[in-house]
Order: sequence, then structure tokens, then C-alpha cells
Amino acid sequence: MRPGSVAIAVVDDVDVPPWDLYELAIACSVFGKPQPDLADTWYTLRLCATRPDPGGAAEDEPPGGFALRTPYGLDALATADTVIVPSVPMSVVDGEAPVPPELVAALRLAAESGARMVSLCTGAFALAEAGLLDGRRATAHWMHTDDLAKRYPKVTVDDSVLYVDDGDVLTSAGMTAGLDLCLHLVRCDLGARVAGQLARRMVVPAHRAGGQAQFIDLSVPATDDAGLGPVLEWASERLHEPLTVVDLARRAGVSPRTFFRQLQAATGTTPLKWLLNERLARAQTLLETTTLPIERVSERSGLGSAANLRRHFTLHVGVSPREYRKAFAGAGAGAGAGS
Repeated sequence: MRPGSVAIAVVDDVDVPPWDLYELAIACSVFGKPQPDLADTWYTLRLCATRPDPGGAAEDEPPGGFALRTPYGLDALATADTVIVPSVPMSVVDGEAPVPPELVAALRLAAESGARMVSLCTGAFALAEAGLLDGRRATAHWMHTDDLAKRYPKVTVDDSVLYVDDGDVLTSAGMTAGLDLCLHLVRCDLGARVAGQLARRMVVPAHRAGGQAQFIDLSVPATDDAGLGPVLEWASERLHEPLTVVDLARRAGVSPRTFFRQLQAATGTTPLKWLLNERLARAQTLLETTTLPIERVSERSGLGSAANLRRHFTLHVGVSPREYRKAFAGAGAGAGAGS
């Protein structure tokens, strides 16, 4: 197996702060550093910019940021085996600026030339603008998937996964999920042993269970509705009790049908979904901050049996309660928090 060449498309933007270069750094770390003891031939890496600059001086660097100097322009994308688009500027994500037309053209040409197309985090907006995600399933950081879906309705956006492998087009969720996808590419190209050893060197799991759903805050923000706010607060303090829509409506002093409409208008969800999300959020907190047995976590969060907690947790969070606790429990979690 030969890993081939990797080209990273870098969008020029003098306003990009250093912390927005995270996905770029991940790709460079995985594909740019040779690992001769893991594979006889490693990847060849090229950084391709909209304005190549093989020279330049230190004073050209933007204040508080970095200057990219590379002899490769976007035309070099078409000669690569794999093309990676890391995060694009927030001005593009927010719709305040277009994806650079020259980048769109270069991505289309690279895809037509047979390159494997990859995006990390908001780089999906560039692939979508080039039409490379049309009719495909894709993902991005969960904070931006709604915008991606609205702007590109031909794309099936999945905000619950860490990455999507759709054959010759792959997309990842945000931040560290980009590393998950890069390791997946190594696994596809060089095998599980090489990917596992590389992951150990980077001190990360070779494969993480679940998707980005486990990182989304499930609780619904408090509503400003003067009538609903106290009711939802009252319910949040009694999640361990067998609450029903009738109970909530009675507390609000309205009919169940009226309460249903008011809550949906205020929060965008139904009473039963609101209760389930609140109970899952409570279970997450208990798993993170206590060592309570799964049965007690289920009881305190109002989900009943341990089996019911596992079913809902796996369905909505993407991992089992045990896996979630292993990933997120703090070292100082209390022994039982009142058990």
C-alpha cells in the first residue's frame, strides 16, 4: 500500500487568529512528518495557497498571526492523491464572504482528476460550494451544521458523527474530530497497525466510540417566556419524578394542548422531548461528577431502569453511559454525591 501525496488547501485571510489554524496543524502533523519505522514510504505533503509565496520576510507576518510561505498554488491540488480543506474563515461560514472562486474551481478540478476530497470542520462549506457534497451525506462542527444544511439543501448533513466516509469524499466534525478522520485515512491507506501506532505517538485513541452528539449540550436554554420559565425550572428540579405533559400544563395553569404549543414556540421542541433532553443532560452531569452506579444515575435522572438509560443514551448521545463516563469523568468526582 502506498500513501501517496496530500495537498492542503489554505484560504488566505489576514484576520485568521492562530487558534483557528488547529485543523491545519492536525493535518500537517499526521501527513507531514515522516514515520520511517511505521511505513517504508510516508505521505508527501504540500501546502497550497491562493497566493503562493516562496519568499517573503518576517515583517510580512500579520500581527498576532502567521504568514504562510509556500511555492505551491491551488493548481497543485489537481496533481494530489488526497486534497484536504481545513477550516475556512468565519466570514465564509457566516455568509459574509464567499468561498474564493479560485478555490472552488481548483477543488472541482482536483475531484475531476480523481483526488480523494477531504474537509475538516468548516472546510465542508468549501466542498459544498464546489458541488462535491451534492447528494452525499456529510458533517461539520455541530455549531455550524444547521447553516450548512440551510445553505446547501442538496447535502444530507449529519451532526451526530465525528466524520463521514463517503468513499472518495470524506468530511469531519470540528476540532479534534479532524484528527479522528486523519487517522481513519491512515488506517485506510496503511492499515490498522500503522494507524494505531501513530495514534499512540500522538497520545490519542486510535478510534473513538460514538459521535459528536456526546459533545452537544442537550439541555434547552431557558426560555424568556414569563409563563413557561418558572414551570420549566420547577420541572428541572423534579426530573426524578414521573412527570407528564398534564403535570406541566397544570403547573402552568393552561390546557395540555396550549402548553404543548407554547413550549414548542418558545423552545422549538415538544414537552416529551424537552423532558427527555433534560433527563439525558442530568444523566451526563451525574456520570461526569459522581461515581454513582448506572442504576442510581438512571433513577436520579428520571429515566427509570439502567436498561432504559443505556437505550436512550446510546441512541441520543452515541455511546453507552459507561463509555461516556470513562471519557468525561473528572478525577475529583465525588464518591456518590449524596448516595
